[in-house]
Amino acid sequence: MIDSLRTSNVSLLPATPAFPTESKADYLPAAYRSVDPATRAAMTEEQPHCVFIEVTNHCNLLCETCPRTFTTYEEPKTLGWENFLHIVDQFPNMERAVLHGIGEPLINKDLPRMIAHLKARNVYVLFNTNATLLNADWSRQLIESGLDEMRCSVDGADPKTYALIRGAPLLHKIVNNLSAFMAMQQEMGAATPRTSLWMTGMRENIEELPDLLRLAAKMGVPEVYLQRMVYYHEAETAPGLMDAGHGLFDDFDMQVERLIVECEVLAQELGLHFKAAGATNPHASLEASKQRDRKPWKACMRPWTTAYITANGNALPCCISPFATQDYDSLKLGNVFEQSFDELWNDTRYQQWRERLLSDNPHEACAGCGVHWSL
Repeated sequence: MIDSLRTSNVSLLPATPAFPTESKADYLPAAYRSVDPATRAAMTEEQPHCVFIEVTNHCNLLCETCPRTFTTYEEPKTLGWENFLHIVDQFPNMERAVLHGIGEPLINKDLPRMIAHLKARNVYVLFNTNATLLNADWSRQLIESGLDEMRCSVDGADPKTYALIRGAPLLHKIVNNLSAFMAMQQEMGAATPRTSLWMTGMRENIEELPDLLRLAAKMGVPEVYLQRMVYYHEAETAPGLMDAGHGLFDDFDMQVERLIVECEVLAQELGLHFKAAGATNPHASLEASKQRDRKPWKACMRPWTTAYITANGNALPCCISPFATQDYDSLKLGNVFEQSFDELWNDTRYQQWRERLLSDNPHEACAGCGVHWSL
């Protein structure tokens, strides 16, 4: 996974040390701007334009920042073709499809076929991958499928750091795979997919950010994103590296700020785009922990604009929620294999979730969002 799954929005800000004067909404894709924030209520007539579809919950890595490494939330499953069609047919207004969840998408052999099907519907398609399985055959299939965007999680520029966080000493393989992918894409004259590296910033790896930019330039990957780590904020015994002690955000300091400025300058020198998750820049993303009194969860639009469907058909409020709470059952808002999404979308569970998100008492998975992690 990304993050992790960790982020779902696309960032379109220029790589520059200056803060943007435009609002965050100006940079969001239309799929995220289909509902007026001022008129949000428990019920909504607008169907989701952005849909996350977990094509598998299997993974070939045991990342120390992913709940899947330490617990089993759902029955292990890779989404079959017929079930995939059953899901996508329930979203006639889909404009944007994100084909990942808690799992590695390249495990699903039907992935290129799924992408091609969505592209035939004129849907923008992307997914996150750890890129360890990205061989020549996969590369050609993905390029030919029409995939719009491929995000590659690389949480360190040093092999030891990568192995510590991602659970396997495979950084060298990722470098080889992505270098070959970019070369193949150039040889084929293909403009897509747009490829990027994503680092989950942690105390263990943040000093390696400049080297990650250099590594991206060496591989020919044009974009690097710094994303905020999602962790179990309230858990006393969080597993692995999933507790607040590994995050950067509660004590964002001048040292990290100087590092980000250095990387923005370096990115310009290398001809790279250096951005952050959540349609913002690295400064704004990491400084969000200073804004606790603003109750930032109230700005979240996901339960009005976005659907997240697991490989087992469960509808969750967003892609971040499984990383933010250990009470997984409380995240389930219905199942699209048991009930149509049309019925679920304004059923009691969705309404209650929206009501709480607009209140001063959100679900615990939302309470830290935008404060400790990823709004």
